[in-house]
Amino acid sequence: MALETGAWLQARQAFERALAAEETPEALEGLGLAAWWLDLAAVVFDSRERAYKAYRDRGDMVSAGRMAVWIAWDSAAFRGEAGVANGWIQRARRLLEGQPDSPEHAFLAARAAVFALIDNGNPEEAEALAAETVRIGQAIGKIDYEMVGRALHGFALVTMGRVTEGLRELDEVSASILAGELSDRLLIALAGCYLIGACDRVRDHGRAVQWCERIKAHSQKWGLTPLFAVCRTQYASVCMWRGGWEEAERELTSACDEFAVCRPGMTTDGLARLGELRRRQGRLDEANTLFERSGANPLALLGLASVALDEGQMRRATELAERHLRRLPAKNRIERAAALELLIHARSAPGPDQDLACARDTLTELRSIATEAHTPPLLAAASLAAGLVALAAGDLDDARREIEDALDLYEKSEAPFEMARTRVHLARVLERLERADAAVAEVDRALEALRHLGARREILLAEAMRERLTANPLPAVSPSVGRDTSGLTGRELEVLRLISQGLSNQAIAGRLNISEHTVHRHVANTLSKLDVPSRSAAVARAARLGLL
Repeated sequence: MALETGAWLQARQAFERALAAEETPEALEGLGLAAWWLDLAAVVFDSRERAYKAYRDRGDMVSAGRMAVWIAWDSAAFRGEAGVANGWIQRARRLLEGQPDSPEHAFLAARAAVFALIDNGNPEEAEALAAETVRIGQAIGKIDYEMVGRALHGFALVTMGRVTEGLRELDEVSASILAGELSDRLLIALAGCYLIGACDRVRDHGRAVQWCERIKAHSQKWGLTPLFAVCRTQYASVCMWRGGWEEAERELTSACDEFAVCRPGMTTDGLARLGELRRRQGRLDEANTLFERSGANPLALLGLASVALDEGQMRRATELAERHLRRLPAKNRIERAAALELLIHARSAPGPDQDLACARDTLTELRSIATEAHTPPLLAAASLAAGLVALAAGDLDDARREIEDALDLYEKSEAPFEMARTRVHLARVLERLERADAAVAEVDRALEALRHLGARREILLAEAMRERLTANPLPAVSPSVGRDTSGLTGRELEVLRLISQGLSNQAIAGRLNISEHTVHRHVANTLSKLDVPSRSAAVARAARLGLL
């Protein structure tokens, strides 16, 4: 009864009393479930492994298979042991093989689908396993398993780029939950989590925020702490996208703290998302550290590529994006989109690593994914990428149209950070078209949003652009004659250019292989020689002098 009402502590105590009188696999299993909700990892593993052995000794292969699936999940969540988890999944398959359809078969298929989709990035395998979950749920008359299977099936379809079809199935799941057709609290929460995960992948944050709120309320009501923490990380991404950075910070730090204490195997996703927040805030060193701590998490590799792009390391950004793409099967279309977007930005940027042929080929794939998905944020990303390629090729009118379309789509998507950065790109095009007043207006609107967000690196760059756009033009200086450097040495100019990319003193020291104290001295000398009070003012002054 205590398990049914969510009274996990009372349930634990009741099962411990029962085990003191007589050790049975049922009591061990009950203790393991209560401990699972209480995040007591040692108790979970001990009781479930003993229950597994007891069921095997009794000859109850179905119940032993159920325990094997749980231990697989525990191995991944509590310890991050993917190999061990896979071993337990295979053991469960062996035990359940040849047995009549049962909830255990549905549980196994659903958990294997999650591993295939989220851990291995294989949506085709996940789709087949999810379909098997649906079939079993229908065959045994268990709508909870049918709907969890449908949620996973929709998630897999979305990941493959069949977004309309996938979201239609997910909407059916949401209707079933709201109608009260499901009764298993764990499966209700899991189905909601999969729905949110699918929305997150296609950047459908409006739909995601509704379900984040519902799952958070459901988890809090029943004390479903592990699912609540997962939901918090997903909700934080929605907050980040919509400009609620303070709320995103609170949700992510709380979730990461919870996972670190009880389920370290699940910390990487939250750390990677926190790294993305730090990147947007312009705290690139901290972002890099968080991405490095996230290990093999796909978001971490993309994050490292994004930081490299922000720092102007186009070759590194390209290599990391290509590495991410090599990890993903071709059918995993939606997860490829972010890396394709990064690759286009890096390949179309001015410099020795520019490769417009590669950028155009990559754009073709990104356009195809965005068109098929047909969600405003993905369409915006594709339009912005197309605009940058056109700008690099000198097709200024095409660049203006594409970037304006991206801006409109980002506005529709309620994405202030993306809107602000897109306005700065548009200002670059307008400047090239000799429409300085229009360019300044775009930069001013970008700065208003960036200051509200607290995106310090982007503020610095936008202020430098505005200073350049509004400055009186300086007379051209022949390279043979040299140009006014205001007395700055070559090393000071090098440091100043890295400052303009948003790098901290620590990052500059690492890049130039000098001490942080030396960087500090160069910065102080630069401010003195340029007669300016701050780093941003130094960048703006250097931009006017044409030193950047």
